[in-house]
Amino acid sequence: MDAEKLSQRLQVVADFVPTGARLADIGTDHAYLPAALVVAGKINFAVAGDVTPGPLQNAINEIECLQLQDQIIPRLADGLAAIQPADQIDTVVIAGMGGALITKILTAGLHQLHGVKRLILQPNIGEERVRAWLMAHHYQIMAEKIIEEDGHIYEVIVADYTLMPFRYNDRELRFGPFLLGQGGPVFQAKWQAEYEREAQALAQMKAAKQPPLDKIASFESRLNQIKKVIK
Repeated sequence: MDAEKLSQRLQVVADFVPTGARLADIGTDHAYLPAALVVAGKINFAVAGDVTPGPLQNAINEIECLQLQDQIIPRLADGLAAIQPADQIDTVVIAGMGGALITKILTAGLHQLHGVKRLILQPNIGEERVRAWLMAHHYQIMAEKIIEEDGHIYEVIVADYTLMPFRYNDRELRFGPFLLGQGGPVFQAKWQAEYEREAQALAQMKAAKQPPLDKIASFESRLNQIKKVIK
Protein backbone atom coordinates (compact mmCIF):
# COMPACT_ATOMS: atom_id res chain seq x y z
CA MET A 1 0.00 0.00 0.00
CA ASP A 2 1.12 3.55 -0.75
CA ALA A 3 -0.36 6.88 -1.82
CA GLU A 4 -0.98 5.54 -5.32
CA LYS A 5 -2.72 2.37 -4.17
CA LEU A 6 -4.60 2.62 -0.88
CA SER A 7 -5.84 -0.39 1.04
CA GLN A 8 -9.53 -1.12 0.60
CA ARG A 9 -10.15 0.20 4.11
CA LEU A 10 -8.46 3.54 3.47
CA GLN A 11 -10.02 3.85 0.03
CA VAL A 12 -13.47 3.67 1.63
CA VAL A 13 -12.41 6.42 4.03
CA ALA A 14 -11.02 8.48 1.14
CA ASP A 15 -14.27 8.14 -0.80
CA PHE A 16 -16.13 9.89 2.04
CA VAL A 17 -13.79 12.91 2.11
CA PRO A 18 -15.59 15.81 0.39
CA THR A 19 -13.95 17.35 -2.65
CA GLY A 20 -12.05 20.46 -1.64
CA ALA A 21 -12.05 19.54 2.06
CA ARG A 22 -9.43 20.87 4.43
CA LEU A 23 -8.47 17.62 6.08
CA ALA A 24 -6.86 16.55 9.34
CA ASP A 25 -5.76 12.92 9.36
CA ILE A 26 -5.19 12.01 13.00
CA GLY A 27 -2.90 9.03 13.55
CA THR A 28 -1.73 9.40 9.97
CA ASP A 29 1.18 6.92 10.12
CA HIS A 30 2.65 7.11 6.57
CA ALA A 31 0.28 9.91 5.47
CA TYR A 32 -0.92 7.64 2.66
CA LEU A 33 -4.50 8.91 2.93
CA PRO A 34 -3.88 12.67 2.65
CA ALA A 35 -1.16 12.09 0.05
CA ALA A 36 -3.49 9.99 -2.11
CA LEU A 37 -6.22 12.62 -1.89
CA VAL A 38 -3.85 15.45 -2.86
CA VAL A 39 -2.28 13.47 -5.71
CA ALA A 40 -5.79 12.68 -7.02
CA GLY A 41 -6.67 16.39 -6.90
CA LYS A 42 -9.56 15.82 -4.51
CA ILE A 43 -8.09 18.10 -1.82
CA ASN A 44 -5.24 20.58 -1.76
CA PHE A 45 -4.62 20.98 1.98
CA ALA A 46 -4.18 18.52 4.84
CA VAL A 47 -2.64 18.19 8.27
CA ALA A 48 -1.07 14.80 8.95
CA GLY A 49 -0.86 14.33 12.71
CA ASP A 50 0.71 11.55 14.74
CA VAL A 51 1.65 11.28 18.40
CA THR A 52 4.66 9.00 17.77
CA PRO A 53 7.91 10.25 16.16
CA GLY A 54 8.52 7.09 14.11
CA PRO A 55 5.22 7.09 12.21
CA LEU A 56 5.44 10.86 11.78
CA GLN A 57 8.85 10.49 10.18
CA ASN A 58 7.32 7.94 7.81
CA ALA A 59 4.73 10.57 6.92
CA ILE A 60 7.40 13.21 6.38
CA ASN A 61 9.33 10.84 4.09
CA GLU A 62 6.19 10.11 2.03
CA ILE A 63 5.27 13.80 1.78
CA GLU A 64 8.79 14.76 0.67
CA CYS A 65 9.05 11.86 -1.77
CA LEU A 66 5.88 13.04 -3.51
CA GLN A 67 6.89 16.72 -3.17
CA LEU A 68 3.68 17.61 -1.35
CA GLN A 69 5.27 19.83 1.32
CA ASP A 70 3.16 22.81 0.24
CA GLN A 71 -0.12 20.92 0.64
CA ILE A 72 0.40 18.51 3.56
CA ILE A 73 1.68 19.68 6.94
CA PRO A 74 3.04 16.91 9.20
CA ARG A 75 2.72 17.59 12.93
CA LEU A 76 3.88 15.67 15.98
CA ALA A 77 0.92 16.07 18.33
CA ASP A 78 -1.43 14.16 20.58
CA GLY A 79 -4.77 13.69 18.82
CA LEU A 80 -6.60 16.82 17.73
CA ALA A 81 -3.82 19.03 19.12
CA ALA A 82 -2.40 18.66 15.61
CA ILE A 83 -5.08 21.11 14.43
CA GLN A 84 -4.40 24.86 14.59
CA PRO A 85 -7.05 27.57 14.04
CA ALA A 86 -5.29 28.88 10.93
CA ASP A 87 -5.67 25.46 9.28
CA GLN A 88 -9.44 25.99 8.96
CA ILE A 89 -9.98 22.24 9.09
CA ASP A 90 -13.50 21.13 8.14
CA THR A 91 -13.01 17.36 7.89
CA VAL A 92 -11.33 15.04 10.39
CA VAL A 93 -10.35 11.42 9.85
CA ILE A 94 -9.47 9.10 12.72
CA ALA A 95 -8.95 5.56 11.45
CA GLY A 96 -7.43 2.32 12.64
CA MET A 97 -7.87 2.71 16.40
CA GLY A 98 -10.19 1.28 19.03
CA GLY A 99 -13.47 3.04 19.65
CA ALA A 100 -12.47 3.92 23.22
CA LEU A 101 -9.33 5.69 21.99
CA ILE A 102 -11.23 7.50 19.22
CA THR A 103 -13.79 8.86 21.67
CA LYS A 104 -11.01 9.83 24.08
CA ILE A 105 -9.27 11.79 21.31
CA LEU A 106 -12.51 13.51 20.29
CA THR A 107 -13.39 14.43 23.87
CA ALA A 108 -9.92 15.72 24.71
CA GLY A 109 -9.85 17.88 21.57
CA LEU A 110 -13.47 18.98 21.57
CA HIS A 111 -12.58 22.68 21.28
CA GLN A 112 -10.51 21.90 18.16
CA LEU A 113 -13.60 20.54 16.43
CA HIS A 114 -15.00 24.07 16.12
CA GLY A 115 -15.79 24.49 12.44
CA VAL A 116 -15.38 20.79 11.66
CA LYS A 117 -18.33 19.75 9.55
CA ARG A 118 -17.49 16.08 8.97
CA LEU A 119 -15.97 13.26 11.01
CA ILE A 120 -14.90 10.08 9.23
CA LEU A 121 -14.17 7.44 11.85
CA GLN A 122 -12.98 3.88 11.43
CA PRO A 123 -12.85 2.12 14.79
CA ASN A 124 -11.34 -1.36 14.83
CA ILE A 125 -13.58 -2.24 17.79
CA GLY A 126 -16.06 -0.36 19.98
CA GLU A 127 -18.23 1.08 17.22
CA GLU A 128 -21.19 1.37 19.60
CA ARG A 129 -19.22 3.74 21.83
CA VAL A 130 -18.27 5.90 18.84
CA ARG A 131 -21.89 6.21 17.73
CA ALA A 132 -22.96 7.15 21.26
CA TRP A 133 -20.31 9.91 21.32
CA LEU A 134 -21.50 11.26 17.98
CA MET A 135 -25.10 11.35 19.19
CA ALA A 136 -24.08 13.16 22.38
CA HIS A 137 -22.13 15.82 20.49
CA HIS A 138 -24.51 16.78 17.68
CA TYR A 139 -22.92 14.72 14.92
CA GLN A 140 -25.50 12.94 12.79
CA ILE A 141 -24.46 9.71 11.09
CA MET A 142 -24.79 10.22 7.33
CA ALA A 143 -23.31 6.98 6.02
CA GLU A 144 -21.73 3.72 7.14
CA LYS A 145 -19.87 0.98 5.35
CA ILE A 146 -18.65 -2.42 6.50
CA ILE A 147 -15.87 -4.25 4.65
CA GLU A 148 -13.66 -7.28 5.08
CA GLU A 149 -9.98 -7.05 4.22
CA ASP A 150 -7.18 -9.50 4.98
CA GLY A 151 -9.36 -11.44 7.39
CA HIS A 152 -10.46 -8.38 9.37
CA ILE A 153 -13.85 -6.66 9.36
CA TYR A 154 -13.93 -2.87 9.52
CA GLU A 155 -16.73 -0.35 9.89
CA VAL A 156 -16.45 3.21 8.58
CA ILE A 157 -18.78 5.76 10.18
CA VAL A 158 -19.37 9.17 8.56
CA ALA A 159 -21.03 11.90 10.60
CA ASP A 160 -21.81 15.57 9.92
CA TYR A 161 -22.30 18.28 12.51
CA THR A 162 -25.90 19.35 13.08
CA LEU A 163 -27.48 21.97 15.31
CA MET A 164 -30.48 19.73 15.88
CA PRO A 165 -30.02 16.84 18.34
CA PHE A 166 -30.35 13.43 16.74
CA ARG A 167 -31.29 10.27 18.64
CA TYR A 168 -30.44 6.62 18.02
CA ASN A 169 -31.94 3.69 19.89
CA ASP A 170 -29.83 0.95 21.48
CA ARG A 171 -30.16 -1.29 18.44
CA GLU A 172 -28.98 1.45 16.07
CA LEU A 173 -26.07 2.33 18.32
CA ARG A 174 -24.92 -1.26 18.43
CA PHE A 175 -25.39 -2.35 14.83
CA GLY A 176 -25.35 0.98 13.00
CA PRO A 177 -28.45 2.79 11.67
CA PHE A 178 -27.35 2.41 8.05
CA LEU A 179 -25.72 -1.02 8.37
CA LEU A 180 -28.94 -2.44 9.80
CA GLY A 181 -30.71 -1.58 6.57
CA GLN A 182 -27.86 -2.59 4.28
CA GLY A 183 -27.16 -5.99 5.83
CA GLY A 184 -25.01 -8.09 3.51
CA PRO A 185 -22.66 -11.05 3.95
CA VAL A 186 -19.90 -9.15 5.79
CA PHE A 187 -22.40 -7.71 8.28
CA GLN A 188 -23.91 -11.14 8.80
CA ALA A 189 -20.48 -12.74 9.24
CA LYS A 190 -19.45 -10.18 11.85
CA TRP A 191 -22.53 -10.64 13.98
CA GLN A 192 -22.64 -14.42 13.57
CA ALA A 193 -19.10 -14.55 14.98
CA GLU A 194 -20.07 -12.15 17.77
CA TYR A 195 -23.11 -14.28 18.59
CA GLU A 196 -20.94 -17.38 18.92
CA ARG A 197 -18.42 -15.59 21.16
CA GLU A 198 -21.09 -14.21 23.46
CA ALA A 199 -22.98 -17.51 23.57
CA GLN A 200 -19.79 -19.26 24.68
CA ALA A 201 -19.20 -16.63 27.37
CA LEU A 202 -22.79 -17.02 28.54
CA ALA A 203 -22.43 -20.77 28.84
CA GLN A 204 -19.32 -20.34 31.00
CA MET A 205 -21.17 -17.89 33.26
CA LYS A 206 -24.07 -20.28 33.72
CA ALA A 207 -21.66 -23.09 34.62
CA ALA A 208 -20.02 -21.05 37.40
CA LYS A 209 -20.55 -22.08 41.05
CA GLN A 210 -22.08 -18.67 41.70
CA PRO A 211 -23.56 -17.54 38.37
CA PRO A 212 -23.58 -13.72 37.97
CA LEU A 213 -27.32 -13.40 37.39
CA ASP A 214 -27.35 -9.73 36.32
CA LYS A 215 -24.57 -10.31 33.81
CA ILE A 216 -26.29 -13.43 32.50
CA ALA A 217 -29.50 -11.47 31.94
CA SER A 218 -27.57 -8.78 30.08
CA PHE A 219 -25.85 -11.32 27.83
CA GLU A 220 -29.13 -13.09 27.10
CA SER A 221 -30.66 -9.78 26.07
CA ARG A 222 -27.71 -8.99 23.80
CA LEU A 223 -27.83 -12.45 22.22
CA ASN A 224 -31.54 -12.10 21.50
CA GLN A 225 -30.81 -8.75 19.86
CA ILE A 226 -28.14 -10.30 17.63
CA LYS A 227 -30.39 -13.26 16.79
CA LYS A 228 -33.01 -10.91 15.39
CA VAL A 229 -30.42 -9.25 13.18
CA ILE A 230 -28.74 -12.36 11.76
CA LYS A 231 -32.00 -14.37 11.56
